[in-house]
Amino acid sequence: MKERAGIQSVEVGFGLLDVLGKAAGPLMLRDLAAAAGMSAAKAHRYLVSFQRLELVTQDAISTRYDLGPAALKLGLASLSRIDAVKLARERVPQIMEQIGGHTLALAVWGNHGPTIVHWEESPHSVKLNLRLGDVLPLLASATGRCFAAYTSREAIAPMLKDEMARSQKLGRTDLPATMTEARKMFDAVRLQGAARVVDPLLPGIVGFCAPVFDSDGHMVLGVVAVGSMASFDPEWKGAVDGPLRAAASRLSSDLGWRG
Repeated sequence: MKERAGIQSVEVGFGLLDVLGKAAGPLMLRDLAAAAGMSAAKAHRYLVSFQRLELVTQDAISTRYDLGPAALKLGLASLSRIDAVKLARERVPQIMEQIGGHTLALAVWGNHGPTIVHWEESPHSVKLNLRLGDVLPLLASATGRCFAAYTSREAIAPMLKDEMARSQKLGRTDLPATMTEARKMFDAVRLQGAARVVDPLLPGIVGFCAPVFDSDGHMVLGVVAVGSMASFDPEWKGAVDGPLRAAASRLSSDLGWRG
């Protein structure tokens, strides 16, 4: 079959976006260009155009490049078209009503960890400093703990090591300090069938995350409920956890999971 003609410059330029997407953080021009296999001068010309399109941003102080808001919008649009996310988004109003009108979020496993792809904030809830595209920690958030419990050890090991190192520097004694302690935490999540945090990420805030599985038994989505301890039921199988898990179970069933 004859290969269809394309625009080579677009394919070459995409190499820079691909490198940024796989990087752990913003990159200097020389490192970005080297990773993409091109000269710094050539990479800079592409990056100027990408900045105009908001696919890339450059920090004025560090001069490092990172993905821009347009790239985030494209990524979120793609994620939102995954059947599990689309199905869950359609049910968000109903689930919110079932859990007492508390803030509800949907998260998926992204390139850098558990990522928020939908956020429905209750008008009566405490304002939280979270937004679409945020990546949540594996140890200090219910969402992170839930995904970590159902993700292979190899996939999360580097992230866990980084988080534990940062926690130790901050003197956090409420979070696991070793891989053994982390595994025990994740074992407890699997035993309970959901994850819960009280305070670790945001003071006075309770969070639950219930897993959604596909037909192969892979966790494809986390349904997350958060709220203030003043009005949010923090008990297992309580007014929030019970309905949240039931909704996640129905989603899993509709995606073909028979576990």
